[in-house]
Amino acid sequence: MKKYKNSLFYFGVTGAFSVLIYWIIQKGKLLELKKSNIAVHIQNDSFNDFIDSMLHNFKDPLAILLAQIVMIILTARIFGWFFKKIGQPTVIGEIIAGIVLGPSLVGMYFPEFSAALFPEESLGNLKFLSQIGLILFMFVIGMELDVKVLKNKASEAIVISHASIIIPFAMGIGLSYFVYNQFAPEGVEFLSFSLFMGIAMSITAFPVLARIVQERGIHKTRLGAIVITCAAADDITAWCLLAVVIAIVKAGDFVGSLYVISLALLYVLTMLYIVKPFLKRIGDLYAEKENIGKPVMALFLLLLILSSYATEVIGIHALFGGFMMGAIMPDIAKFRMIFIEKVEDVSVILLLPLFFVFTGLHTQVGLINDVYLWKVTGAIIAVAVIGKFLGSAFAARFVGQNWHDSLTIGALMNTRGLMELIVLNIGLELKVLTPEVFTMMVIMALVTTFMTGPALNVLGFVFKHKNETESVEVVDENKYRILISFGNNEKGKSLLRLANSLTKKQKTASVITAMHLCQSDELHSFNMEEIEKESFEPIFDESEQLGVKLFSIFKVTNDIENEIADVANNGDYDLLLVGLGKSIFEGSLLGKVIGFTTRIINPDRLLDKFKGKEGLFENSPFDERTRQIVAKTKKPLGILIDNDFEALNQVFVPLLKSDDAILMDYVQKMILNNNSKINILDSNDFVKNNFVIQSTVVTLLQKFPNNITVITNSDLNTTFFEQQDLMLISLESWKSIIDSEADWLVNVSSVLIIKS
Repeated sequence: MKKYKNSLFYFGVTGAFSVLIYWIIQKGKLLELKKSNIAVHIQNDSFNDFIDSMLHNFKDPLAILLAQIVMIILTARIFGWFFKKIGQPTVIGEIIAGIVLGPSLVGMYFPEFSAALFPEESLGNLKFLSQIGLILFMFVIGMELDVKVLKNKASEAIVISHASIIIPFAMGIGLSYFVYNQFAPEGVEFLSFSLFMGIAMSITAFPVLARIVQERGIHKTRLGAIVITCAAADDITAWCLLAVVIAIVKAGDFVGSLYVISLALLYVLTMLYIVKPFLKRIGDLYAEKENIGKPVMALFLLLLILSSYATEVIGIHALFGGFMMGAIMPDIAKFRMIFIEKVEDVSVILLLPLFFVFTGLHTQVGLINDVYLWKVTGAIIAVAVIGKFLGSAFAARFVGQNWHDSLTIGALMNTRGLMELIVLNIGLELKVLTPEVFTMMVIMALVTTFMTGPALNVLGFVFKHKNETESVEVVDENKYRILISFGNNEKGKSLLRLANSLTKKQKTASVITAMHLCQSDELHSFNMEEIEKESFEPIFDESEQLGVKLFSIFKVTNDIENEIADVANNGDYDLLLVGLGKSIFEGSLLGKVIGFTTRIINPDRLLDKFKGKEGLFENSPFDERTRQIVAKTKKPLGILIDNDFEALNQVFVPLLKSDDAILMDYVQKMILNNNSKINILDSNDFVKNNFVIQSTVVTLLQKFPNNITVITNSDLNTTFFEQQDLMLISLESWKSIIDSEADWLVNVSSVLIIKS
């Protein structure tokens, strides 16, 4: 009876009180009839009421906003992924996603759907939510700026930066002289219109530029330091100029704007000399802590909102307040990173795409509907490129840079991206720009950002400039070269121990290189060197203990799988070693073998399906990242499934297919360099029937009789596997034993899977 006591109590209580609730409701209905003197109860059509209720719910402002967010994020991620794959900044794809969802495409061809998803009355909610995202984003941009680089490289960088602002600014004002009569809004003075055209031509997208510099691997060069400094100086100067321009536009003339500018200066001085020291004291208190409590986060976010509120009330826009708050954050890398990690994902993934779509809803490409308007658009693009690209390049050349570096600086400074859209939206909001001019300028922002990558490629080809960053070893074809690609320190150390075991007694004839790649949107310019040092320090400590001379490669990329394959394929390496996690050994047999396989179909897999490659990995036992590396690497590949791998004393080698002859090279290296004991499982008599395997085993038995043992299935027991340090197996045999779900697989130690 005790067994059912809880169940009886549960059903008794819920049943009794449910009956009581029903009885009270029925009695209440009688009171309702008496009160309203209704003698006859009219039966309602419940289904139609339900449908009407659902339709009403769909039109609720919150429901519309949530539907908009879902559609926007999905579209932004798809377009962002596509443009990342073709080597363009993700922001380009997200901007185009916004234009696609606007009147230029969806609104034109699916007007009913567009009207239902983006009704006019809902755009206010979208606008204010996107503005919150922009304030958070500008807060992050302010924190990403490393003001110290301005002190170190100020002389050259300030000259280049200010030249890259004043030249396009002047050219933008010159262009506005020719287009003012036809394209300026009614009642807008020439001063306001021309200043906005000038500032729009002068903007450089610091975040996009920083990502491109990192991805191109020039961040550690002299050129990289100069261009990052130029962009930082450009960003600060341009935002200060924008604040002045907004003040002038709102006041109507320069004299009237002096009141606003005076208040803005007072605000800046307050932030620098009162708020900043206060924040520094808090930063010093929490500098060594791994996390920051909610009260401190609340204080900083409150100050961020107050800062944005102050600049909005003064009249220089709330975004300047967000930027200023980020710029005065305590100069402690760990402290800033905690805030960036907490704020960036919400702003970049959730809220910024709303801004792109809000911009797209105002970008009507259909307005540019004749040849003349396209000529004007072309003129705007030409002025933007000549002013920014050539202006920066000639300034760089003047201060002593060579032509390759000067043109590279020009190409990078010509990147506009999201920062340009922010300026244009402010201009549209202030009614300084018409929808036609706004659309032309958005097209200019897209073109100038899109052209950065191809321009750098062309410059690299024309000048055939040697990359300064990769100071790796000189390639010697007679040496056995191993490339280790690691994601975290523990995997890196395991891979290094494995590589050392394959080359221990042939160090003069072998070279080991460790490579660590960082996702471009996970790295910030101010803490780049710190991340590189933290990534490699444990690996170099391990190499010193092992007595291994280790070379290193550190890269920032937006496509880790392709980058790993490219470095391996183009670097004359004899073996690429990558690692998988420990999760394969946890849980049931199925969990151990395929528990880490990603079940979500991603665009890469769909692309492989169209290319006909999907069949190769239809039942792949790997996660998506490893699957992509396997597919794209053309050099011998070793995949280490690490289960606390330490040494290579006992090695289990199952020979299940004739192609397993490729394993014999690694068996020889293990014996020669590490004196490993090899236990070969030969269920199909390959030692007798396969010439390559037979000759290798016979030779090794003659030279190292104590290092080779041929075993049978009956020897596979728990005790045997406890003695093994590693299982060496080919990729095809690995797939085969997973498909067969061999009983002994649950007992294996670490595994090295070899793909020829």
